[in-house]
Amino acid sequence: MVSLKRWSILSLASLLSVSCASGIGNQATASSTSVTTNPSTQPVQSEPVAQSVSGAKPTIVKAGSFVSGEHPTQGTVRIISQNGKTFLELDQKFKTSDMGPDLVVILHRSSNVLGSTKPPAYSLKAGDYVLLAPLQKFRGAQRYAIPANVNLANYQSAAIWCRKFNATFGAAKLSSK
Repeated sequence: MVSLKRWSILSLASLLSVSCASGIGNQATASSTSVTTNPSTQPVQSEPVAQSVSGAKPTIVKAGSFVSGEHPTQGTVRIISQNGKTFLELDQKFKTSDMGPDLVVILHRSSNVLGSTKPPAYSLKAGDYVLLAPLQKFRGAQRYAIPANVNLANYQSAAIWCRKFNATFGAAKLSSK
């Protein structure tokens, strides 16, 4: 009788602990599913600056160093080709002012963006540039995809541009490597 009682208690305790553990697992799965399926909570993934997973080394197509325009801007930019795609990369030493709203990364037709515009804003004309993307951050390495339909032969510079106030923060003449 005592052993039957112990066996019943042990069985009941085991059953409760298994059902509690599976309930906890289901709650964790349910909450992680709700987080991952909500696109507004997903972090925006930028392209990594290092080599891709396939290990293909990038080929440098063009490169240049930034010159300050409306605001201090420094660092190096390069256009690379990797795995059949083309990217604009800003190096780890890239830095520009955080004083502008709506900063974007562009490719410009002129080899001397700042010399072909007027200070202090160094404003640009529509049709002279192609917009790649909003600037991800004010300093450090970052990568931007260049659409396949952009003919790089038509663009001689890269620039950081404030679209709202038509002000060029800095530009870099791109030279072939």
